[in-house]
Amino acid sequence: MSIDEIIEFLKVREGVLTLRPAPGDGSPEIAWGDVFFYLAPDGTVPSTAQPFATIVTKDYPDDSASRLSRPGAFRLNVNAGKEAFVRWTGHDAREGTVSGVDPSTPDTVMAHPVYGSLGWLAVVNPGTRTEEAIRGLLRTAHDLARTRHKRRDASRSH
Repeated sequence: MSIDEIIEFLKVREGVLTLRPAPGDGSPEIAWGDVFFYLAPDGTVPSTAQPFATIVTKDYPDDSASRLSRPGAFRLNVNAGKEAFVRWTGHDAREGTVSGVDPSTPDTVMAHPVYGSLGWLAVVNPGTRTEEAIRGLLRTAHDLARTRHKRRDASRSH
């Protein structure tokens, strides 16, 4: 799956706000070229919620194990919940990123090399082997984000 295919898949989901930081929009330069997916039914970036999925297109100072500096490399990161994390990694996220998978391996669902301990999954250069899995993980992440959003709204109204 390409970056554009992932964006198109999420674009039709209810309440998804897609941010693509770029020069001149006030975002930090390090984020330019990356993509962030939020549940934001009102169309504004939530002040308290994190994205439910991201696409990174380069190495970050504390996150270079995926070797995204290679031409054409990118990584999809998904917060699909505890059950999905255990199903894909075989262990609880609190155990850390003990997957034994090289974080630069393409087209493989694995624990995120930095945020795996928080339950995030990652796929470098998703392809045909992971396409259906990615669609399912993104649907789950979106559903979980909607549930969290509804819970926050309910707690604010009390």
